[in-house]
Amino acid sequence: MEGLIIENNKPDNHLKYWVAYSRIQKIGPVNFKKLIDFFSDLKMAWQASQKQLISAGLDENLASEIIIQRQEINPEEEMALMARENVQAVILTDDNYPSNLKEIFNPPPVLYYRGSIDFLKNTCLAVVGTRKFSSYGQQATAEIVSQLAKSGLTIISGLAFGIDAMAHKACLEAGGKTIAILGSGPDKQCVFPSSNRYIADKIINAGGGLIAEYPIGTYPTKYTFPMRNRIISGLSKAVLIIEAPKSSGSLITARYGLDQNRDIFALPGSIYSANSQGTNNLIKEGAKLITSADDILQELNIQTVFEKLKSQPQIDNNEEKIVLDLLSKEPMHIDKIKKMSKLNINVLLSTLTIMEIKSLIKDLGGKNYIRN
Repeated sequence: MEGLIIENNKPDNHLKYWVAYSRIQKIGPVNFKKLIDFFSDLKMAWQASQKQLISAGLDENLASEIIIQRQEINPEEEMALMARENVQAVILTDDNYPSNLKEIFNPPPVLYYRGSIDFLKNTCLAVVGTRKFSSYGQQATAEIVSQLAKSGLTIISGLAFGIDAMAHKACLEAGGKTIAILGSGPDKQCVFPSSNRYIADKIINAGGGLIAEYPIGTYPTKYTFPMRNRIISGLSKAVLIIEAPKSSGSLITARYGLDQNRDIFALPGSIYSANSQGTNNLIKEGAKLITSADDILQELNIQTVFEKLKSQPQIDNNEEKIVLDLLSKEPMHIDKIKKMSKLNINVLLSTLTIMEIKSLIKDLGGKNYIRN
């Protein structure tokens, strides 16, 4: 089906009903799915009678609640509010909805975001930990996340106090890609803690985004924070727990990750440190012990930055650079290369031969070349 991603200047007529339904708190992902499965589109569900809602599998009390709350919710106004707040949304049936998140038990029907979610196309790693971090956790987060970011991983975390915020900052300082998952609405006034809103702005300015399953104006609660942890792990290929006491919320993310068949990594700590009791227990239960970024990169079969540089053939002269700049994945004949490069034919032939040996380019036959 066609994607239903919202652009602020081109709201989709059906998307507004998804957004409107997300305003009804008592529905949740499970009952939302019943509506999706029963009705051909959410416009019909929005206009459905109480009897039809019950036929879709909703209990009588919830059906009554929907009928009442619908009178207070204007789908058109919801779309206008999103436009004013620079908030966009992607829905579960959209081709642009993150495929790995679709696989989890109860994926959010609507993902709201500010900024961009393009970084989710890369390999994503969740990095979480305790709010009350130690100097050990601080140092480990800065060092490990920085190296992971430089190796091309997108760092996912929750923008919370402590390790989460440090993971985002370490990634940004390394010039990496990061996305924050919120336990609130996506709008700036709902970002919690408010002291981390400057980090949220930096994430957006660096090309990343803030993601939430709750609509604009939703403030966080004790319920919303644990729920967002399933999204942190669901979007990621693996989860890294830096530092966590026995009762840390980051262990909830690890449990979700296990249920979602994600790799779980944990940083070991002193047996005398309360902050490492949770991570040490995870390791005893089967989480993979890591002591460096390389441990994670090897497990995920990702080359380090240094290995990539080492494996890349070097350009030895200006002629090779000229040719490489001209070529792409579209074949180019030698005659056109000669004309555009303005190189002597003997120099060009020699350059092309050497570049083929170095695997910088490839001859597809008939002297038609592409860039590797």
